Amino acid sequence: MKILVSVKRVIDYNVKVRVKSDHTAVDLTNVKMSMNPFCEIAVEEAIRLKEKGVASEVVVVSVGSKSCQETLRTAMALGADRAIQVEAEDGLDSLSVAKLLAKVAQDEAADLVIMGKQAIDSDNNQTGQMVAALLDYPQATFASEVVIENGEAQVTREIDGGLQTLAITLPAVVTTDLRLNEPRFASLPNIMKAKKKPLDVKTPADLGVEVGSNVSIVSVTPPPQRAGGIKVGSVAELVDKLKNEAKVVS
Repeated sequence: MKILVSVKRVIDYNVKVRVKSDHTAVDLTNVKMSMNPFCEIAVEEAIRLKEKGVASEVVVVSVGSKSCQETLRTAMALGADRAIQVEAEDGLDSLSVAKLLAKVAQDEAADLVIMGKQAIDSDNNQTGQMVAALLDYPQATFASEVVIENGEAQVTREIDGGLQTLAITLPAVVTTDLRLNEPRFASLPNIMKAKKKPLDVKTPADLGVEVGSNVSIVSVTPPPQRAGGIKVGSVAELVDKLKNEAKVVS
């Protein structure tokens, strides 16, 4: 079974982001970039399935400029067998990315597509669903457990008030939630080996996909500054302020 995993290069989650002065975007100057955490979970799950003998090959794919090759090498250092970069300008909208990923999945004849449920930079949570729709594959989102048996994927999802387990036939699309697994660290020998693993570069034209964007960013603004706290002298004073100033209790 072949598994295709999509990965995205985003600002490292430990970085405090800055907004450009003209409010057009986030300032990426000298900012540390990393693999999207949900994509790391997707890579880890694919590798675990290969280690269990369920999958025979794990292919990672990323859409973006040449800099995303670094993220692909990281995925190969974690255990992916080979990588594909779809060379395109950074910041494509979700539908364009979904079209490119769906075409790669078709060309690779992937039995299972695993993706992070969302990227921490755009937080759209829609590309996986779009890929499934474009491929006409069944989908299971927000997976906290994945079991592959008899040509089916049993996917457990966390929902309000409990768990829901779905059985979907392969090929299928699964998006990962935080509790699915804990990603491993890449060892130095594996990082060195990853430099020699195959990485193909394709363009949207190679895939026969026309990309564009129907989405434009109107403005990017930082969250409002938090006001400083105060100390109160008694419970009565606290209740008074909550009631009459914050107006959070009546």
